[in-house]
Amino acid sequence: MTGNETAQGPKHKRDLTRRKVVVAGAGAAVAVGVGASFAAGAFADESGKSGTSGASGKKSGSAETCYRLTSETTEGPYYIDADKIRRDITEDKEGIPLVLNLKVIDSETCKPIAGAAVDIWHCDALGIYSGYENLSTGGGGGGTPPTDAPTDAPTGEPPSGEPTGEPPSGGTGGGVHEEPTDDERYLRGTWRTDKQGRVTFRTIFPGWYRGRTVHIHTKVHVDGEWTDSGYEGGHTCHTGQFFFDEASVLAAAEVEPYSTSTTERTTLEEDTIYDQSGTTGGLLKLKYNKKNIAKGVVGSITMGVDPDATNTGT
Repeated sequence: MTGNETAQGPKHKRDLTRRKVVVAGAGAAVAVGVGASFAAGAFADESGKSGTSGASGKKSGSAETCYRLTSETTEGPYYIDADKIRRDITEDKEGIPLVLNLKVIDSETCKPIAGAAVDIWHCDALGIYSGYENLSTGGGGGGTPPTDAPTDAPTGEPPSGEPTGEPPSGGTGGGVHEEPTDDERYLRGTWRTDKQGRVTFRTIFPGWYRGRTVHIHTKVHVDGEWTDSGYEGGHTCHTGQFFFDEASVLAAAEVEPYSTSTTERTTLEEDTIYDQSGTTGGLLKLKYNKKNIAKGVVGSITMGVDPDATNTGT
C-alpha cells in the first residue's frame, strides 16, 4: 500500500447507510495455477469446519477465544465499495490456490451471525492491487525469493513519486482512501454468511509489497438488506486483515510467480499492522502439503465481532 495508509481521516465521505453492491455474473473463473483441483475440492466443502470454532465454544472449553473480539485494523487506501457478489474472486490471476473458510460470530454471545456481507480483497502474487495497478508497489522479474533470515524492512526515501507502503502507525488507525485508477476488479469479492455464520471464498495466496507482510483485507457488514441487485444499507461492524505465518510465506516464495518477485519482504514480526496476537489479530490457521504448497492452501478463522459497533477502519 501507499504512505497514505496513516492515522488520518479519509479525503472523501461515504454514505455507509446506503451501501450497495452490484451483483457479478455467475460465471466465475476457476483458480489458475498448479493444483487448482485441490482448491476446487476444498471449496466444494461449504461446511467450513477446518480450523473454525463453532457457537458451542463455551461447552468445548474455548469460551475465552470465543468471547475475544477480533482486532480492528485500518481499511487502507485500496478498498472499493461496490464490489462483486461472488465467492470465487480469482479471475485469471496466477498463483497458489487458496480456499478461505471464514466464520462470523457475536463475540459476546458466541452465536453465529447469519446474513452478514463479508468483503475480502488483496493483492496478486506480485503485490499488485486491482483498481490500483499504477499505485501498487509490488514487482517481479528474476528476483530471488525470501530466505528464512529475511532482511529488515526497507529504509530511506524511495525514488520520487513511488508509493512508500504503509507507515509504522501501529495498525489501528485509518488510511486516506485513493480513488481507483483502473477498471480491474480481480481478487475482490463479497458474499453472504449462512445460518452458521460461515462464508467461503476461493482465491490465490497473496504476494507481498513494500512495507507490508502478506495479508488479506476484510470487512463485515450487518443490518443491511440483500436484494436482487446486491447488498444495501446496514453498517460496517468489523474492518480487519488476515495474516499468514512465516513458514507458509517462505514455502510460497519458492513457487512461480512469487519466486520472480524483486520486492523486499516485510516479515510477520516486522509488520506494523499485525498486532502479534495470533488468531485474535487475524492469523489464519493453514492447511497445505508441506512438501508441495503449490497444490493449494486452505485457510480458516473465526471472527468475533460486535454487531452493534461501527468499525469502518477509516
